[in-house]
Amino acid sequence: MTDFATRFRARPRADRKVTHLQDRGPAAELTHRDLDRRSRAVASWLTRSGAAGEPVLLLYPTGLDFLVAFLGCLYARAVAVPAPLPLSGASRVDRVDRLLADSGARLVLTDEAHVAALSDLSARAFDATESPDPWEPPEVDAHAVAYLQYTSGSTSRPRGVEITHGSLTHNLGMFRGISGDVPVRRIGGWLPHHHDMGLVGLQLQALDAGADLVLLSPEAVVARPIRWLRAISDHRVDWTVAPDFGYAWATRRIGDAELDGLDLSCLTMAVSGAEPVRIATLEAFADRFAPVGFRRTALNPGYGLAESTLVVTCTSRGRGPIVRSFTPASLAAGEVVPTSDATGVRLVGCGEPAAMGVRVVDPATGAEVGDGTIGEIAVSGPSLAAGYHGDPAATRATFVTGPDGRELRTGDLGFLLDGQLYVTGRLKEVVIVRGRNFYPHDIEFSAREAHPDAGAGAAFGVRDAESGEHVVLVQEVRRASQGDPGGFADAVLDAVTGQFGVSVSIVVVRSSTIRRTTSGKVRRGHMRDLFLGGGLSALHRVLSPAVAALVDTPEENRA
Repeated sequence: MTDFATRFRARPRADRKVTHLQDRGPAAELTHRDLDRRSRAVASWLTRSGAAGEPVLLLYPTGLDFLVAFLGCLYARAVAVPAPLPLSGASRVDRVDRLLADSGARLVLTDEAHVAALSDLSARAFDATESPDPWEPPEVDAHAVAYLQYTSGSTSRPRGVEITHGSLTHNLGMFRGISGDVPVRRIGGWLPHHHDMGLVGLQLQALDAGADLVLLSPEAVVARPIRWLRAISDHRVDWTVAPDFGYAWATRRIGDAELDGLDLSCLTMAVSGAEPVRIATLEAFADRFAPVGFRRTALNPGYGLAESTLVVTCTSRGRGPIVRSFTPASLAAGEVVPTSDATGVRLVGCGEPAAMGVRVVDPATGAEVGDGTIGEIAVSGPSLAAGYHGDPAATRATFVTGPDGRELRTGDLGFLLDGQLYVTGRLKEVVIVRGRNFYPHDIEFSAREAHPDAGAGAAFGVRDAESGEHVVLVQEVRRASQGDPGGFADAVLDAVTGQFGVSVSIVVVRSSTIRRTTSGKVRRGHMRDLFLGGGLSALHRVLSPAVAALVDTPEENRA
């Protein structure tokens, strides 16, 4: 097997480059050839330091230095551990402390600008601008761990997923298949490099494809999302990736005046993944930016997760989204029924299984279910990770033996229909009320659509011993409606209960209350804990008696 790092090292191109559009100051650039040279210098030093096979924590801001250090680790067969730079708050500092303890990393690398700030971690900066010493890379073992991809922790504590050289190489090959006969020439985006989609789908894909790479910082794009689309337009980017949140944010926050001079006709692949993909989000994005050249056929919904390196399925280039409508009652019952009625729930397909095997199974028994039946998505194939670092029990529970060999039980719910994979939610997050299944993101979306001042929301279930599970919605309200939170709550409740036919308790909160992971996913479990522990500052509450009693009930007395 020729692994990714060996492939890149054998043919770094002087006519391809990585460009970092810095928040302030001129853009920073490196050709692929210079990137290879600097990475070999890091690899030579790591080899002399005895780092082969050892974890190395990488704490870098967005930019070129991270890519140099990461590639240097792959060259030296050290185990890279990408992590968020812990400078923006205590929660991130705590996260890095946990990653250090969990990974066992004794070596921490950062850039020169952050050495002093990270002195308590004994972080080191390496000058890779000098010519590398003569050095021969060690032989690659396809089963050896290349890096640890820590999960976002949206439903549990972050775990270090062991991505092998073989699984990385296979997953990058899947991107070439998605691209089809037209190779990607320029990839651009803003996702963080410590997130699987930002690392594999953005940065490593560009190097593997021999394409130009244009990088922006997540902070810059969240502050002004026009920077993302401006970079696509100015640099003629033909492939970008983002979660559903990114497309929704750009649609809401980019004003008409900012569209002047924008040309998105170059974009032929806009991959959406990393959380349930909403057709309403994609269509709103397509409609909003059609006047500046964006084509709906450029939208490419996909499904993936860190335990499969990244991608499992994805719509191929130029096909556009595949959309079907289903009756709400059938989705709640777990057996989908297509409908053409306007009240149907529209779901978008995430592609047809190809290079990875996909089954849908009964979560309790593991038995495969038929087409159109909702169950747990199970994945097999060469992109699967080796397991969870230092957690053999979790590895055995998640990576099981299936009919085609080793199989990943994803914890995601969905169904197959006419060859297309549809994802409906997370097994741990589904709320079951009197035998009916409700998916938090559907309730959250209905709430956002119910009122123009509705912001982010977090829906979850709480359970009492007598009557079972209840739906709770923590809903942000923008400033314009904070003077009448009761009226706002009534409008949201009318919409949600009317659509889903279920009683909902609501807590109205100010903007920026909803907690998210580093990749933008709603931390519903954490919001549930805050609600039950009385840790939310509410503008207004409408709680059923059973739910109100739970807030003040000791944990040991709950079901």
